[in-house]
Amino acid sequence: MNILIIEDEVKIARALAQLIVNVQPEAKIVASKQSISGAVLYLTTNNRPDLIFMDIQLADGLCFEIFKEVKIVSPVVFCTAYDDYAIEAFKSNGIDYILKPFSKETILKTFEKVNKFQSFFQNPKNDLLNIEALLNRISVPVEKKSFLVFKNNRYITIASENIAFFYIRNEIPTIVTFDEKEYGITQSLDEVRNLVSDKQFFRLNRQYLINFAAVKEVEHYFSRKLLVKLVIPTSEQLIVGKDKATIFLGWLEKR
Repeated sequence: MNILIIEDEVKIARALAQLIVNVQPEAKIVASKQSISGAVLYLTTNNRPDLIFMDIQLADGLCFEIFKEVKIVSPVVFCTAYDDYAIEAFKSNGIDYILKPFSKETILKTFEKVNKFQSFFQNPKNDLLNIEALLNRISVPVEKKSFLVFKNNRYITIASENIAFFYIRNEIPTIVTFDEKEYGITQSLDEVRNLVSDKQFFRLNRQYLINFAAVKEVEHYFSRKLLVKLVIPTSEQLIVGKDKATIFLGWLEKR
């Protein structure tokens, strides 16, 4: 099986390639491209790959631009750091997706799905990726602008932009505002993550979802981890694991 990887982060591309080969020993990574232009050039001058792993957000734009330049009939597995990025559109079109950071289990499940539909993929008449239909289905996510909270027998509306971070406090999801007030909420952190802007908020770990505006500084920590300091003090150190460090730094930079 010939596989093309389209991913602008070289380290992530290498890690993905290694996972693919570990899970599918007969797989051959024919190329790894970092940009829209590089991917288009490869796809127009080489035989079509059996499978493509494609990052959604590339250095020179969204990967959907590739489909405007070249017809792709190979099955595509989309890669994204954001679990609310058009996932429903991909699923309804029969396209798999994987979330960063990748794991062996994730890649294994992907190949299980690919193998089930391999007979479909091998028929060029079955244009699995109808990009026009896909683009028509993708809408800009509605970002939650405020949260309704209840405190001291009163309902209060907290604007999302005024929230420094969400965290789990005594097993209760809690809002902390920039003026250091706290409010318990009924939504889980997973639910909140799907409601707020992925450009404005980042899920550091299981406990914290932070606002970009709340980040004061970031330091290197042990074992290639990162230590994040906010403009508001927290009761514990905020550590970003090494598997998520590159994604976090990319999130800080891409805006």
